[in-house]
Amino acid sequence: MLTVTLGPLTMALNHLLLLAALGLASLLGWAVGRRRGANPESALFNLFLLGLLGARIGFVAAYWPLYWQDPAQIVDIRDGGFQLWGGVLGVALGGLWYGQRRPALRRPLAWALASGAVFWCLASLASHLYDKGTELPAISLRDAQGQAVALHSYRGRPLVVNLWATWCPPCRREMPVLQEAQHDYPHVTFLFVNQGETPASVRTFITTTGLSPSHVLFDGTGELARSVGSMALPTTLFYSAEGRLIGSHLGELSRASLRHALERFDATPSEQGN
Repeated sequence: MLTVTLGPLTMALNHLLLLAALGLASLLGWAVGRRRGANPESALFNLFLLGLLGARIGFVAAYWPLYWQDPAQIVDIRDGGFQLWGGVLGVALGGLWYGQRRPALRRPLAWALASGAVFWCLASLASHLYDKGTELPAISLRDAQGQAVALHSYRGRPLVVNLWATWCPPCRREMPVLQEAQHDYPHVTFLFVNQGETPASVRTFITTTGLSPSHVLFDGTGELARSVGSMALPTTLFYSAEGRLIGSHLGELSRASLRHALERFDATPSEQGN
């Protein structure tokens, strides 16, 4: 499961788990500190933001060559580019600072951080183990000529499956990034699965934008999205050569976040060998 639908709101599961961890930490911190009148809620929220900042800085630093020519992308966190170690470092340093400046918060803040961390780690691990190794769905889609194409026919090479639509602005923005990766990673197959549109509409979009995606299939009923548990676009799935899911990304990909995801595959991009 990649997304969770709450009424009109669709949220990535990992984001929901992070917010749930923050809520649990706030509740336990309040319960521990209420006798002394020390509520760590505001401190926890500040540490949460500090952790996000540290995780973003760590990611940008790791992929700086892909950011320096377009600094505006640094603050565009929609690409999901975060490094765990940067977030942990930010929270740890901020927690030590709060502990020194406000001794009354030490105990409730420690309990809150510990409970939130344990919940997030266990819930994320359970989600990861549930999705890890999920096989490529045994379904068939249609090509531009209306012929059935089985997804299993793409086994044998690492596979990136992008669920997209022409009416989706993030899908359109990330398309050149994925097309560029087609050239940089010749050992990887990039499969663009359009959701609910006609071949004529997609052909017009490709012609007017000058794009040339290598493999385009059509999923008129959204069967693939339902099979992988994603109700939001764009969604990008990463499968091993054996057809097992090894990663996923909900939302727009930047060059850096796509590079990070493709590092799961053993081979290196051709440009690095030049």
